[in-house]
Amino acid sequence: MTELPAEMDAAVLQGPGQIEVQAVPVPEVGDDGVLVAVDLCGICGSDLHMVLEGWARPGTWQGHEWVGRVVAVGPDAGRWQVGDAVVGGPSEPCGTCAGCRAHRPSLCSGRDDPGRNDNAGAFATYKRTRATELLALPAGLDPRAAALAEPLGIALHALHNGGVAAGQRVLVLGAGPIGALAIAAMRTMDVAEITCVEPNALRRELALAVGADRVLEPDDLVVPSIAEPSLVVEGAVDVVLECSGNRAAMEAGLAQLVRGGTMVLVGAGIDPPRFDPNRILLNELVITGAFNYDADGFEQALALLASGRLPVEALLEPGAVPLAGLLDAMRDLADGRLAGKVLVQP
Repeated sequence: MTELPAEMDAAVLQGPGQIEVQAVPVPEVGDDGVLVAVDLCGICGSDLHMVLEGWARPGTWQGHEWVGRVVAVGPDAGRWQVGDAVVGGPSEPCGTCAGCRAHRPSLCSGRDDPGRNDNAGAFATYKRTRATELLALPAGLDPRAAALAEPLGIALHALHNGGVAAGQRVLVLGAGPIGALAIAAMRTMDVAEITCVEPNALRRELALAVGADRVLEPDDLVVPSIAEPSLVVEGAVDVVLECSGNRAAMEAGLAQLVRGGTMVLVGAGIDPPRFDPNRILLNELVITGAFNYDADGFEQALALLASGRLPVEALLEPGAVPLAGLLDAMRDLADGRLAGKVLVQP
């Protein structure tokens, strides 16, 4: 163990839209824990909800897309050693519930609701984690690229749940980080046509830069009336990935499917959609969700990032912001002034 300070900096939530960088105690490692010095942590769309909209509890700090270096290891923490370069991985599932037995850890009955657990995030100098919730940074992989592993794992899980395959036509609603990563990943899968619908001009440019064949604005979509439940629109797609969490986008997305098509709900939203049940019935449509990752989602993501096949620099905003700039970066993301993934350097 290296000598550690008693306190560290953390971006502590004070209330909706209020963050204060405070000195807080450095977490104790514990018997099975690992303490990591955080090098970089990405800002997730869920972080915007937690902070700007106050979904999380005051006194907590967010951040779950992180990379760093091990600085302390508990006696029961297994193979990790001080100095190891690591990537924050998924929370350890219970391993015994029906979801875990089906190799679907995203459905683990022991999981916490987002923003409601007591774990301190990685918008801080140090992050304590379980030894089982870390992955080694692959040799030669830039830490900036590795910071995309968590959101890429989510995108890959959405593609898996949607059954996306080579030769299909796919519509992505929303070109935020998950939508953009899904587009970039599909470009490596020989998907026949990728269309992205996005109201923000910067994000439309991003979608094209990472592999979309064409981009549309929401008003460009044709949505049949409720009196035409079986009508299939021109240019209908096999799969819709709804990555915005926007009610209108969800409702319009359902109408863009071929018969037997699938819509995957990936983006989180509070305003619930109203789906036409007759359209679902007559066209035998599937609506499913995608929460978190496949059982080997982080391994898949790191392998794809290490392959060099993704346009990493197009996906990332240049440089990194300090903790003191976190709230401004969140506001810029929420207001559409930034399009790519923003990395924070605590």
